[in-house]
Amino acid sequence: MGGVTSSMAAKLAFFPPNPASYKVVKDEVTGLLLLSPFPHRENVEILKLPTRRGTQILTMYVRHPMASSTLLYSHGNATDLGQMYDLFIHLTIHLQVNLIGYDYSGYGQSSGKPSEQNTYADIEAVYKCLEETYGTKQEDIILYGQSVGSGPTLDLAAKLPQLRAVVLHSPILSGLRVMYPVKRSYWFDIYKNIDKIPLVNCPVLIIHGTSDEVVDCSHGKQLWELCKEKYEPLWLIGGNHCDLEQFPEYIRHLKKFITTVEKSPSQRYSFRKSMEQFEQPRKSTDVFEVSRKSTDRREKPRLSSDRPEKLKNLANNDKLERLRVTFDHIERSRRSVDCLEKSRKSFDHQLEKARKSVDRLERIRT
Repeated sequence: MGGVTSSMAAKLAFFPPNPASYKVVKDEVTGLLLLSPFPHRENVEILKLPTRRGTQILTMYVRHPMASSTLLYSHGNATDLGQMYDLFIHLTIHLQVNLIGYDYSGYGQSSGKPSEQNTYADIEAVYKCLEETYGTKQEDIILYGQSVGSGPTLDLAAKLPQLRAVVLHSPILSGLRVMYPVKRSYWFDIYKNIDKIPLVNCPVLIIHGTSDEVVDCSHGKQLWELCKEKYEPLWLIGGNHCDLEQFPEYIRHLKKFITTVEKSPSQRYSFRKSMEQFEQPRKSTDVFEVSRKSTDRREKPRLSSDRPEKLKNLANNDKLERLRVTFDHIERSRRSVDCLEKSRKSFDHQLEKARKSVDRLERIRT
């Protein structure tokens, strides 16, 4: 029953390009594998990797000389390495990272058939290749999952506690939830990201278009709410399911995120070690307690009442002095007003005398 359900889910969930957009050729001189029709690049390696489920998957590794992080990219549906080639080169250059991408079983030139369990084995084989072939440490890896690629990405991320970061690009809550807004997880559902994302212990960036007609933006928003260590999400207004890389904000925000996680102590292994170093001085009280308990400098001034009393007397004297000055000022002002009043009355008296003299002269003239 489980096999039948898995087979039906695979038919609904996976759409590998047919035919593949590229071919694998072997250089006669160097013996290296190349992707045709793309020109050979010195920093690009093509490998075939065996998986634990018996398939062989094709992998593309792009090296950057200044990289301190490696992006493990799980691409979306209905595409393959040939269609992703230019984007992988572009991301490597602009983000200054190494990048490894791969085709799922049954995609491109990878053998086998696509299924949920095969994709889990596929990404595990790529991760193993990073560790064993390129010497990449877990804490230097950023897992990147686009659309259906968010399934194998989160399945692996939940098992790796020291990852540097995770990027989810137009992710799904689960396969069934893309078609129906179910409230619970059923046994026959595939890619139950909604149940796995709370188990991820590193920073998570979610990028989703608000006009996505394939996977509604609510999938990305709900996954972001469930993250343990959230990073500022990127909701691209007007973005659809397959055009987010064309927005200028996409590469800017992604670059900012990678720069942040490269410098941040949120890399779990180094963060724990640094915290242990800081924790010891914090617990030690040999230095702090003596000065804390000593009251030679603090308590004696508090207990002495001479100085406060003097200060109190000085304060009272200051108040009296200010009042005296205020009263003196009022008195001077009052005296000034009295003088002005006397001057005004004197002037009025003189005017009155002059007026009477004029009246007397007027009567004499008459």
